[in-house]
Amino acid sequence: MVIDDSAVQRQYATQLCEQLELTVVAQAENGQDALDQLAMLDTQPELLLVDLEMPVLDGISLIQQLAQSNQFISILIVSSREIALLSSVETMIKAYGLPVVGALQKPLSIEQLQITLDKYANKKPTPPPELNRQAKVVVSVPEIASAIINKQFTTYFQPKILLANGMIKGVETLIRWQHPEKGMIMPNDFIPLAEEHGLIHDITLQVLEMSLEWLQYWHAHGLNLNVAINLSSLSLADLGLVEQIDQRVSNSGITPQSITLEITETAVMADVALSLNSLARLRLKGFGLSIDDYGTGFSSMQQLARIPFTELKIDRSFVDGASDSLQLSNMLSIAIETARKLGLHCVAEGVENADDWVLLKRLGCDTAQGYLAAKPMPGDELIDWIKQNSKRLRDL
Repeated sequence: MVIDDSAVQRQYATQLCEQLELTVVAQAENGQDALDQLAMLDTQPELLLVDLEMPVLDGISLIQQLAQSNQFISILIVSSREIALLSSVETMIKAYGLPVVGALQKPLSIEQLQITLDKYANKKPTPPPELNRQAKVVVSVPEIASAIINKQFTTYFQPKILLANGMIKGVETLIRWQHPEKGMIMPNDFIPLAEEHGLIHDITLQVLEMSLEWLQYWHAHGLNLNVAINLSSLSLADLGLVEQIDQRVSNSGITPQSITLEITETAVMADVALSLNSLARLRLKGFGLSIDDYGTGFSSMQQLARIPFTELKIDRSFVDGASDSLQLSNMLSIAIETARKLGLHCVAEGVENADDWVLLKRLGCDTAQGYLAAKPMPGDELIDWIKQNSKRLRDL
């Protein structure tokens, strides 16, 4: 469907689509007209070409209403407005959970339309988790406490791949709750409650213990990996945390250098003095420290200056689609260059397509993590996964 308030522009875009052998099922003169026609169509179109500036209902309001009504349709922005605005709208569409084909400036050409559609053809969109998943699982504090006692938590691991050679560098530990009645529960459904009621510390230590057991197993099989574990802001404020972590690692026979602790920028802000105390002591003992979700906080540079980080982990919001966005790729380049100048290992998370992978490699990023390489998996699947995917990863 082509949506533009100019009849001339609508017809021109339709002709370009037809030259590319795309069937235009409808044309709409504004956002409201598009919504009315979509409601009457038996089959939703696969793609909407959307102008931004239109009377009655503009392109931005149209996108908002599509998201609110869970109409999962790919969107290609076509507008005469500046690149910065188009990039902002692309980011907005992703935040709404809708698939973005791209954003093109008018006048539209058949060449740029062809290139954009060809790139997107290899990226089959799937509805975001909030459209696919069941309703939020409701759990209680006593259930979480019981899960700790009965060791119902389990760990999944997502590989982190060196971009230079496709070799696995390490894994990130991700917690899951195997509830005896409610099935597998994701962390967003219980971690906030655990933090609120003082249970996060015990969960963190259990995750560490399970990770250490898997590290022992992998090391025994000749797989010398690093494991990354997330630390809550509340754990950082616990003065006994450092000794408890250090004791468990020491008892396992695993060196602290094999453990990287991931801390979000905002976590340190909860209690600066206590957080810096814990982080400095952990670093003294040899643990790696990663600034997680880099770029999403308000004081990124300040955190890098005052905390002895060894790794910078770039948030997925700067990675996903960067190969198709000049603004995102420039920001990504700055983050990677910042890591290089500070001597930090640079990790990009949320890499889901080959074009972004190639861009990261070209910009000099060290490591990538995301669904393009692998989804999170149980520890006993990792060795076979490496055997089956080594060549594919080297060829990316």
